[in-house]
Amino acid sequence: MSAPDELEVVVAELSWEAEGVVAVALAPLPDGPPLPAWTPGAHVTIRLLPGLERQYSLCGDPGDARYRIAVRHCPRGRGGSDYVHRFLRPGQRVRISAPRNHFALQPAASYAFVAGGIGITPILPMVRRAEADGIPWTLAYVGRERATMAFADRLVADRSTIWASGTDGRFDLPGHLDAHRLRHGPTHVYGCGPTPMMDALEELCADRPDLAFHGERFRAPGADGPPGQPFDVRCVRSGLDLHVDADRSLLDVLADAGLPVAGSCREGLCGTCEVVVRAGEPDHRDHVGLADQDAPRVMAACVSRARSPRLELEL
Repeated sequence: MSAPDELEVVVAELSWEAEGVVAVALAPLPDGPPLPAWTPGAHVTIRLLPGLERQYSLCGDPGDARYRIAVRHCPRGRGGSDYVHRFLRPGQRVRISAPRNHFALQPAASYAFVAGGIGITPILPMVRRAEADGIPWTLAYVGRERATMAFADRLVADRSTIWASGTDGRFDLPGHLDAHRLRHGPTHVYGCGPTPMMDALEELCADRPDLAFHGERFRAPGADGPPGQPFDVRCVRSGLDLHVDADRSLLDVLADAGLPVAGSCREGLCGTCEVVVRAGEPDHRDHVGLADQDAPRVMAACVSRARSPRLELEL
């Protein structure tokens, strides 16, 4: 997260939404401008400490003057949730990025939403938007225990299935999608959750032209394709020529050359490290769909590489 993209906000409120899940309201500074607008599916990067940045989905109302996130405590995680739960307090100022959205809600005749655990956070504003627009929708919200499932009491009961696998057993995801399809016809499927759920959901939709899948993951799936090959980079604006070895990332090579690009997840999940490609063919290995963007062409410097021997970048 680079300085020009940062906003300073204040922690306005903390509230418990479920066992182990705290919601954080982030407000503009008293003498500061309003927070930038956002759309369902967006996330922000929060700088918690020097070197500790994490992405959290916005789960409030886009019309609210505040941003709202929810964080599940993972004591054995990478430190972000532990800091939020143990040290973040009302009145504290933090720096965040402007909202970014690689999981935007596309126009559709109906929506089948699927959330696993804290994956409800980007789904919740989507549900509200679909409801406000009068578009048919269903939600399958699956967790281990009901007490740990944030926001479950705020969902429309007749269209939401709240499933605690610890007591209810295994959820019938194929049956749920088939029932939605029979009632509403072809639909867009939006899912966010742990890797096994997302893998199963993606596989179910892969050969179904009537189910258009859109997903956001907690962690990147295993690497696809062949191992990385070395390639060269021309940085057009700075005039630098660089070489990226097979065992190094473009992001690290750029930083070593004095061209630091903002980076956070280093898994191709957040889109923070996007760089513009002027020439050459990128080998897209991200999980936010950058290969589908035409203008401008961008690539994730943390994981993506080159199919051509050389790339020219707008750096």
